[in-house]
Amino acid sequence: MTATHAVTNQTPPLTGHDPIAGDAALAEACLRHADAATLNSLAGLGRLAGSEQAREWGRLADENPPKLRTHDRYGHRIDEVEFHPAWHDLMRTAVEHGLAGAPWRDANPFAHVRRAVGYLGWTQVEMGHGCPVTMTYAAVPALRRTPELAARYEPGLTATVYQFGLDEPAGKRGLVAGMGMTEKQGGSDVRANTTRAVPQPDGAYRLTGHKWFTSAPMSDLFLVLAQLDEGISCFLVPRVLPDGSRNEFRLQRLKDKLGDRYNASSEVEFEGTTGWLVGEPGRGVPAIIEMVNTTRLDCVLGSAATVRAAVTQAIHHAGSRRAFGALLVDQPLMQNVLADLAVESEAATALAVRLAAALDAGESAFLRLAGAAAKFWVCKRTPAVVGEAMEVLGGNGYVEESGLPRLYRQAPLNSIWEGSGNVIALDVLRAMGRSSDTLAAVNAEIGLARGVDGRFDDAVKRLHAELGDPDQLPLRARRIAGLLALCLQGSLLLRHAPEGVADAFCATRLGGDWGAVLGTMPSGVSTRDIVRRATVGVV
Repeated sequence: MTATHAVTNQTPPLTGHDPIAGDAALAEACLRHADAATLNSLAGLGRLAGSEQAREWGRLADENPPKLRTHDRYGHRIDEVEFHPAWHDLMRTAVEHGLAGAPWRDANPFAHVRRAVGYLGWTQVEMGHGCPVTMTYAAVPALRRTPELAARYEPGLTATVYQFGLDEPAGKRGLVAGMGMTEKQGGSDVRANTTRAVPQPDGAYRLTGHKWFTSAPMSDLFLVLAQLDEGISCFLVPRVLPDGSRNEFRLQRLKDKLGDRYNASSEVEFEGTTGWLVGEPGRGVPAIIEMVNTTRLDCVLGSAATVRAAVTQAIHHAGSRRAFGALLVDQPLMQNVLADLAVESEAATALAVRLAAALDAGESAFLRLAGAAAKFWVCKRTPAVVGEAMEVLGGNGYVEESGLPRLYRQAPLNSIWEGSGNVIALDVLRAMGRSSDTLAAVNAEIGLARGVDGRFDDAVKRLHAELGDPDQLPLRARRIAGLLALCLQGSLLLRHAPEGVADAFCATRLGGDWGAVLGTMPSGVSTRDIVRRATVGVV
């Protein structure tokens, strides 16, 4: 038996690499939109993200999903969610390294780029905990619509201290935020919500209703939508009230999801639940959109991270596995597949970090439209990329121990979260229709690469033709959103990526010389160089 069980031709564990500094596309994007000091400040996080310890945290969190505890042993309602210690290790790392609300109080002019680069690298370890990290990050600008609430809660939301639980002493330093918008009868149509809010003499409100999806129910506070006489309004709902008593926040069940299973999503019942108005009465949608625009940035970052994690696994496997007398990575057809995956990853990374730079620069018009288009396209591409990467590993990739099945289950999430494909595509049209500044800002960015490549110029002409034809715009919204994102990616790659990467992108994504599946790039593309660039560096 010993002879027959000798292990040969198997890929060694993927550890000891740095998914931040060792990723040429990500590191260059950080240097382009920030500086070397910003990249260096993430060195410790990058080394940890590529370690065996972090990989084990991700595995344990995935294999030990959260448990709902509605009552204690005596029958008292406690409405708590119990997590494996590995989950807390992941959360603590993210918060302490400034990936939650910290950028909003950071004087560094590149604070949001730093956070985006760190988020993209760190969440490759495990994506589920990115949800509460994102919610905490996104809650801050929304709360600033009501300065007294921001003064009370922003210090905790922007702290780099992770504290879990509802029984912390008064003056808890670190806070985590969640969100509760959708209801079973409305879904994305949040104006159909039926939760009601009744004003109280002390300035608070009492909320009654049922939330179909409440993200991260173990959080300290939530932004939720409810109806007032003036219309749908936004409220801050804490789990623990200022006097230390628990709010009426009843967890009915945790959702049994396809992926993201290690992150709790719940149904919540409000019955006289205390909340405070955020923004103006009847203006809840604009208030919550302040949060959603920021969470959509993380949808793009998270999808880019998922793509990169899958591509890293594929290239690592192909560089170690031999078949038909040679390493897989040296086989021409495999090179075509890996290069195609790498181009997709670099394009997603470049656009994601550019969006974060827009946040640092206050380019709100650009971010409003480019963020929606990027969210549509990058998130939509992720399942196909992860599936192709899994095929590179073959049967080994279909086994849970490889980590690819977890990435595959996770891959569709960001395309659904914060607006599925149709909702986002229509929001692209809405963003263009509300203000001419948004389209002008995006056109200016795209125009920076005009004249560099004829295939890119032709794609820009097609985009303008689509936008210039007002007939049945909603019917063509997906075409427009996708083409807009591709033109943005093309502009970035033509200006900043190596010539071979930009040429491959234009030949396939813009020039039309591309099949229905990945790995069909035309002759002349420098596949070996593209794969070599995408090979992750070791620590």
